[in-house]
Amino acid sequence: MTIARLKNLTASLTTAGLDAVVLNPGPTLTYLTGLHFHLMERPVVLFVTADQAPLLVLPELELPKVEMFPYKVQAIPYGELPSEWDDAFRKAAQVLGLDGKLIGVEPRQLRLMEFNYIQTGAPKARYPDASETLAALRLKKDQEEIEAMRRAVKIAQDALEATLPQIKIGMTEREVSSELVVQLFKHDSDPELPFSPIVSSGPNSANPHASPSERKLQAGDLLVIDWGAGYNGYMSDLTRTFAVGDVDDECRKIHEITQEANAAGRAAGKPGVPCAAVDIAARDVIEKAGYGKHFTHRTGHGIGMEGHEEPYMRGDNMQLLEAGMAYTVEPGIYLTNRNGVRVEDDVVVTENGVDVLSDMPREIRVVG
Repeated sequence: MTIARLKNLTASLTTAGLDAVVLNPGPTLTYLTGLHFHLMERPVVLFVTADQAPLLVLPELELPKVEMFPYKVQAIPYGELPSEWDDAFRKAAQVLGLDGKLIGVEPRQLRLMEFNYIQTGAPKARYPDASETLAALRLKKDQEEIEAMRRAVKIAQDALEATLPQIKIGMTEREVSSELVVQLFKHDSDPELPFSPIVSSGPNSANPHASPSERKLQAGDLLVIDWGAGYNGYMSDLTRTFAVGDVDDECRKIHEITQEANAAGRAAGKPGVPCAAVDIAARDVIEKAGYGKHFTHRTGHGIGMEGHEEPYMRGDNMQLLEAGMAYTVEPGIYLTNRNGVRVEDDVVVTENGVDVLSDMPREIRVVG
């Protein structure tokens, strides 16, 4: 599998007009190698060219991992003295003949530290953004990847179901979040979660990216829980909104509207449809209900080895959906200083629609 992925990348380099790409520890490196390297103070960089064996610069202590590569790889190890690390990168550039060439980089992942070492080795090279080329490798998930994501969804849903009976009026958002994290690990999530759970209540729930606080849950609050799990390196990302005790009629109304928007967004996805259509379908429901200005973010984002990756469900994104693409559908309504709602599911595009990986009830449920 990883050998095929490497071949796809080397073929893509020619198409993109790149002589090489450089990767440091992160999802793309793991996708191409099946191995996990630490992102730490010692640089680890894989150089991939179109016509030579990949070359890995790494600390000596990581050298045993070279034997675990699924294909032939050249290795240039270095010792503990930082003063000698430049030489390892100069040697790498010389071995591959990279100075003066076009070396693609992944701006969201490559740190300045690694980039400086790479540039020291190839000072006359140019370093264009290779995000599009690299994202295309992971854009369409195979069946093994989809099943890992399905498992990550089940773990997340089971963990929240185990948490809900413990939620009581007077608990803090942070206490709810802590219990949910414990349950995620009890239900077999990977140690690395896609993100720390968002648990926000009352006025805090009107902030889409609120952090759990010491605020105590009160009757009449809406409670937004945005959480996910990991399984074999693949992520889930879900949101459900709950009523803490009795809530007013408008809270129930905006929850119902958001549910309808979520359903419309899910129904809009199929091969050949632009990503924008998913956003428009969900947004149209909220706008027609008179709450358009309170839906302040895109309808969704891709998901896989990262919690956020391509493709993005924005109104201006005309990228066409294809079978195997996975993304979230997460419309919301946020009434500043009052309450907010979000309902989020994970879907995968099939040959004639979408497979909704999440099935936890979307209707408003009472906790506390």
